[in-house]
Amino acid sequence: MPRSDSRTAYDVLTFGEAMAMFIADDQGPLDQVTRFHRRTAGADTNVAIGLSRLGFDVRWLSRVGADHNGTFLQRALEAEGLDCRHVRRDAANATGLIFKERAVDGADPHVEYVRRGSAASHLSLADAGDVELEAARHLHATGIPPAISESARELSFHLLRQARRDGLSVSFDPNLRPSLWPSETIMIETLNALAAEADIVMPGLSEGRLLTGRETAYDIAGDYLDRGARAVVIKLGPEGSYFRTADSEGTVDGSPVEQVVDTVGAGDGFAVGIVSAYLDGLDWHAALHRGNLIGARQVQVIGDMEGLPNREQLVAMERGGDAR
Repeated sequence: MPRSDSRTAYDVLTFGEAMAMFIADDQGPLDQVTRFHRRTAGADTNVAIGLSRLGFDVRWLSRVGADHNGTFLQRALEAEGLDCRHVRRDAANATGLIFKERAVDGADPHVEYVRRGSAASHLSLADAGDVELEAARHLHATGIPPAISESARELSFHLLRQARRDGLSVSFDPNLRPSLWPSETIMIETLNALAAEADIVMPGLSEGRLLTGRETAYDIAGDYLDRGARAVVIKLGPEGSYFRTADSEGTVDGSPVEQVVDTVGAGDGFAVGIVSAYLDGLDWHAALHRGNLIGARQVQVIGDMEGLPNREQLVAMERGGDAR
C-alpha cells in the first residue's frame, strides 16, 4: 500500500502508459478469436514490476481512465508492490488497450492498439507537481511516453532534467515505436536529446543504428558517450549484450534458451537486470550477465512480464548460470 509520507526515501521512479492487454486464448488471427484473458502491458510498467519483484521500492507515475480497465490496472500494479500514489484517474479519457495474438513457435505475435487519446496520452507537467523526485535514488525512462503526445514529451524532458539536477542516476531505453511519432526525424531528434540527459543508455543494436547513423556497437556507444552518457549498454539479441564506458568495454554472451515462446518483454526484462544490478552496485560484466539471464527467462513464457523473477529466483539463476 502507498505510504502516507510522500517525502520518505524510495528507490526508483518510472512513468508512462499502462495498458490493459487482452491476450488471445487460441491461436489464429485476432478477428477469428472469441476468447481473451486480461493482463497488464506497457514497457515502463514491465520494468517497474520487475524491479519491485526484486525488492526495490518503486513508484509509478501515470494516468488511467476512471473505467474498469483503469481499476484493474491499478489493483494489478499495487498487487505487484508498486506505489501508485502518482496515478491519476481520468474521468474524461479511457484507459489504453492492446489486443495480442497467441504467439506461435517463438514468432513475434501480432498486436493491435486502442490507445489514441488515452488517459495516459494526457500526461503533462501537472502530473509531476507532487512528485518528490529528490527522495528517489534512480529514474528509469523509455522513449514511449514522449511518443504518445506533446504534453507527455514535455513531462519526459522535465523529469529527466530534474532527476539530473537532484543527483539521481538515470537510465533510458529508447524503445522505438515509430508508428506513434509524427515523423522519423522528430523521433530521432527527440530520443537522442532525452538520451543526452541519461547516465545509462540502453538501445538495441538496430535501434542504435537508426538513432545514431553508426553501424557498430562500439561506434553507437561512442556517440552516446559523446552526448554525455556514463555508460551505454547495447542489446545484441540471442548473441548477448555489449557495454562501453569512458574507460572500459566488453561483450557478455547471451543465455541459452531451450524454447522461445513469446519475445515480447525481453528488452524490458533486460532493462530490469541492468538497472537492478546498477542499484546493487555490481560491475558492468555482472550487470549484463543479469540482464541477459532475465531477458532469456522472459522469452520462455506467454505474456509481457510473467517471466520476471523475484529475488530468490534471480539468485538461483545467477548461481546456476541459466535462465530457468
